[in-house]
Amino acid sequence: MQRKPFKLESLFFLLVASALVLLPLSYAEPGAADAVEKSADTKETAKTPTAAVKPAEAASEKPTEASTPAAPAKKEGAPSAVAAPQGAAGTSQQPQNPVAGPPRVKITTNLGSFTVELNPEKAPITVKNFLAYVDEGYYSGTIFHRVISGFMIQGGGFTEDMKKKKTKAPIVLEAKKGLSNLRGTIAMARTSNPNSATSQFFINVVNNRNLDSYGGGYAVFGKVIEGMEVVDQIRAVKTAPRRMHRDVPVVAVVIKSATRL
Repeated sequence: MQRKPFKLESLFFLLVASALVLLPLSYAEPGAADAVEKSADTKETAKTPTAAVKPAEAASEKPTEASTPAAPAKKEGAPSAVAAPQGAAGTSQQPQNPVAGPPRVKITTNLGSFTVELNPEKAPITVKNFLAYVDEGYYSGTIFHRVISGFMIQGGGFTEDMKKKKTKAPIVLEAKKGLSNLRGTIAMARTSNPNSATSQFFINVVNNRNLDSYGGGYAVFGKVIEGMEVVDQIRAVKTAPRRMHRDVPVVAVVIKSATRL
């Protein structure tokens, strides 16, 4: 039999057929590589910690009583202490012959004096803080700047011309330690921030048990053991608004000294 000559057309079709057979082995769907890269990026992103949401900044302590929530309607307002610059200084008034037992402090005013006995067992931080102010003579020249006859008398932070004294750093709240805001007890004033007490204190002139838990509580750290009649005399003074403060005695009630016994 005679062999037919090989044509170029046959060679062309053979090459095309071979290409079609091999094409699926090397062909990839457009965008597949991109998808892999995107997937890798997603995994990497998941490993990266995100920035924590920044908490809202604490409300600044305002130099007005508005910064402290009002006490229940039964009372006229929780004892409040406005923020003050830090860095107090004064004259040391350490006792020469301290009385044995719980620390006692005699507070002398232009209306008379009274003595408080402190309770370091139930309120160690508060007592230590108060005595630090006493020992450096901080309270001399300060006033009872807030007097509410059916509630309490508050002092230890302002001078007679209503200027705020510098204080030490605020202390941790020691409320709910078994001491109640009863008549004659001494407790720390503060702002709406529970841990903001510095130098200001108040004497309860009636039973204020609601303050034991109100707004986190108000820390009692002692009681009046002598001179409650002087406290009652202070509670009875005439008051009026003054420089954005309410219930300020018209005639200043000045603390002449506060000394350990």
